[in-house]
Amino acid sequence: MRCVIARFPFDLTKSGVLESMKGIKPEPVTGESVIVGRRRYPVKQVGQVVTRQDPRDFSAGEVVRAMTRLGFTCGTLPVAEPEVRTESPFDRASALLGTPVSV
Repeated sequence: MRCVIARFPFDLTKSGVLESMKGIKPEPVTGESVIVGRRRYPVKQVGQVVTRQDPRDFSAGEVVRAMTRLGFTCGTLPVAEPEVRTESPFDRASALLGTPVSV
C-alpha cells in the first residue's frame, strides 16, 4: 500500500511492518499506540522504525492512518482512574478522637 508520511511516499505492507518490528522492544506507551503482533507499540516508535525518519518529522496521525489502512489495531490506552478510598465509620471516629495519650 502506498502512503505518504512526512511528505515522503512509502510502499508499506502488513508483512513488511511485522518484519521490521520483529525484535524491537516496545517503549512505554503514553498516547496513541498500535498493536503489531502481540505487542503494543507507541505510534511514533513504529513510524520511526518503518520509515527510518526522526519521529519529530511526522505526526502520530499520519502513522495511525497508515497502520489502520494496513489492518493494524490502533488506539489510545485508557487512563487509569485514581482509586477513591472510602472512609469507614471506625476510621472517621478514630481520626476525630485522635490517638490515645500515654501516661
